[in-house]
Amino acid sequence: MIESLPQHFPGALSLAHTFDFNGQAVRYGVIGSGDPMVFVHGTPFSSQVWRRIAPIAARFRQVFYFDLVGYGLSEKRSGQDVSLGVQNRLLAALLKHWQLEKPDVVAHDFGGATALRAALLDKCEYRSLLLIDPVAVAPWGSPFVRHVRAHETAFGGVPAYIHEAMVDAYLKGSAYRTLAADTLRIHSSPWMGEQGQAAFYRQIAQMDQRYTDEVQPHYGELRCPVSILWGEDDQWIPVDRGVELSKMIPGARFTRVPGSGHLMQEDAPEAIVGELMDFLRLGRGVQS
Repeated sequence: MIESLPQHFPGALSLAHTFDFNGQAVRYGVIGSGDPMVFVHGTPFSSQVWRRIAPIAARFRQVFYFDLVGYGLSEKRSGQDVSLGVQNRLLAALLKHWQLEKPDVVAHDFGGATALRAALLDKCEYRSLLLIDPVAVAPWGSPFVRHVRAHETAFGGVPAYIHEAMVDAYLKGSAYRTLAADTLRIHSSPWMGEQGQAAFYRQIAQMDQRYTDEVQPHYGELRCPVSILWGEDDQWIPVDRGVELSKMIPGARFTRVPGSGHLMQEDAPEAIVGELMDFLRLGRGVQS
């Protein structure tokens, strides 16, 4: 069963379309017109992280966004593979389904790893790649993630009110600014209920550094312009990882964003929009 976001969430992105990915329902949305731009979210989030940014980009581009399999409104079920090992194949399948040959791609957190793997393993071509605090350089994984990975079953069975409190605390740690209650609900609601709770711990249990280790030596082989934004106050992945990543990609531009944690879409959405306007030259044509 696919749950719906509460209707009272202001500005929630519509995911009106469904894509069948190996028998699993993946929800996505398309807005705007023009050259294609694809947004890829990370964990433990959904495509709703782009709700303040995608509509602005859609003034100049045709914007595609989706919920990773096992996340958001996409299908969640027992025994499901939601690892980074499958998400790149989903992205490659969606690009084919959408008939996009060289879109601009904007990716955050696990979405960054997904986009990098799709480019390097599935040979997806991008016109440009904007990475925002991506999971890309080892080591990664918070103490909470490491603990849950070792005790998935125990966490999956905790009372619902304790689960909700843990998810909220986890989400709060992603941002530099205090997240409002309604913002927390936007990001936590897909993980509530019996199905959502199990899915939350399932995706953590399947986090494995080997999926980034597999492609990290090849970042220098990327064939498109790359820009990296990193929150100076990212408590999940230190900004030093971003500096290291930028050195692995010849010609990559790297920008520290002050006053932002890992969840830049909430802390500093203007920094992302500004980079879209500059790096991708929205509304003024694309860099040659």
